[in-house]
Amino acid sequence: MDWQLLGLTFVTVFLAEIGDKSQLATIALSGSSQSPRAVFFGTVFALILASFIGVIIGESVTHFLPPKLLKAIAAIGFAILALGLLWDNED
Repeated sequence: MDWQLLGLTFVTVFLAEIGDKSQLATIALSGSSQSPRAVFFGTVFALILASFIGVIIGESVTHFLPPKLLKAIAAIGFAILALGLLWDNED
C-alpha cells in the first residue's frame, strides 16, 4: 500500500469536508435525533459509498484518457469555478 498517497488522500478529503453542507446536515441531524450513533454510521457509510463511486469512475476513465490529461481537465474546471465565484461576488 502507498502510505504517502493514503495520508495525502486522508488530509485532502478531511480538510475539504470540514464545514461543508454534509457536515452541517450531520450536525443538524445528530442534534435533533435520539440516536447520534445512527447518524454517525449513516454519514460514514454515505461518505464511503460516495468515495467508492468516485474511485471506480476515476479508475475507469483512466482507461480512455491519460492521467495527465485528466489532471489538466480537473485544473481547468477548478479554475473556471474559481473565476465564476469571483465574478459572482462582485455584486
